[in-house]
Amino acid sequence: MRPQFNFFKNIDKFTVFLYLCLVIIGWISIYAAEYNEARHGIFNLDARYGMQFIWIVLSLFIAALIFFIDVKFFPAFAYFIFGASLVSLVAVLLFGQTVNASKSWFHIGPIAVQPAEFAKYATALALARIIYDSKSKTRTLSEFFKPALLLAIPVMMIFLQNDTGTALVFAAFVFVLYREGYLPGWMLILGVMAVFLFILTLLFNEFYIMGALTLAFITAAIVLRKKPGVVKQLLLVMVFINVYVYAVDYVYEEVLQPHQKLRIAVLIDDTVDLRGAGYNLHQSKIAIGSGGLWGKGFLQGTQTKFSFVPEQGTDFIFCTVGEEWGFMGSSLLIILFVTLLIRLVLLAERQRSVFSRVFGYSLASVIFFHFLVNIGMTIGLIPVIGIPLPFISYGGSSLWAFTIFLFTFLKLDSKRLELM
Repeated sequence: MRPQFNFFKNIDKFTVFLYLCLVIIGWISIYAAEYNEARHGIFNLDARYGMQFIWIVLSLFIAALIFFIDVKFFPAFAYFIFGASLVSLVAVLLFGQTVNASKSWFHIGPIAVQPAEFAKYATALALARIIYDSKSKTRTLSEFFKPALLLAIPVMMIFLQNDTGTALVFAAFVFVLYREGYLPGWMLILGVMAVFLFILTLLFNEFYIMGALTLAFITAAIVLRKKPGVVKQLLLVMVFINVYVYAVDYVYEEVLQPHQKLRIAVLIDDTVDLRGAGYNLHQSKIAIGSGGLWGKGFLQGTQTKFSFVPEQGTDFIFCTVGEEWGFMGSSLLIILFVTLLIRLVLLAERQRSVFSRVFGYSLASVIFFHFLVNIGMTIGLIPVIGIPLPFISYGGSSLWAFTIFLFTFLKLDSKRLELM
């Protein structure tokens, strides 16, 4: 008998189930955010939820097509796909249209395409290939230079589009570099400390912070005076951190753009500019807080219904979930995301191929960054930088890119014994 193609053979069905749950929740939330009694039909293409339904159907079609592609295609054409992505990033700078001050969109009739969303997928492929091709077991500085340069190229192009939020997403790849031994753990800790000190310096006078740090280092040096090597290292660290703290004020005043400074000011004090930059965050907190434990109910959210929060269907979609489904609904959504992330890490760890493992960690890292920043900015823990919540926010580019990203990895996982 002729062998038949089994679509679900070796596919991780639990991950597909989580994907479908998130996509459905996203569509319901977009419907609630965009609901209008004058055009309430769920398939109304004049409304965002009608268009999102089209994007979902096309995404499922794309996901199915991926499983007809030979698994060796992805490592073989990784650099070609990355090159094509760079060409699209250059093209959008030359011929794209500006939306919300960012020149990062192609408009083809009623369809808007954002190449930067697909650049994350292409970069993950190229990064996986470059690490896969590396035969060295020790990660030297020269070994680190190649992946660092590869990541820097799309980031610079996206910065030129004035799309800071999307460019910052590429910072998620540091987790991949850490997993593969390119970055030591202390560098990640140093990065977290740098962010903490930056915010702390904006809250308090930098000289007070420098004085406190110097006192702490002197105390440590006295305790460790019998270890001169350690004391010298502490001295260097003290000098470096004090210079960094002193430089924060200069960077904030002279380097950051006015809108970037305003976003940080709003993060520190959410009562700043309530009619301008602070409006979104203030209304977002009201919407989420008013949901209480169980929420107001489907289509019953007043903040949602009267569009108090701008971009409720895109960057601030979590507000709709929080208001209508409350703490319990928001917790369920967070649990689904955390479960998906844990599952992706487990799948990445079981890969026999370095290419598949790196690609899997890239996927998990990018989703984690989007998830953390998007929800963090709606509740005032992170500055508003405008990136979508994967599978939930409205938008064809985001949904298609993440679908291709996810199902490419599921394809690699289903054939993990064939890629060594």
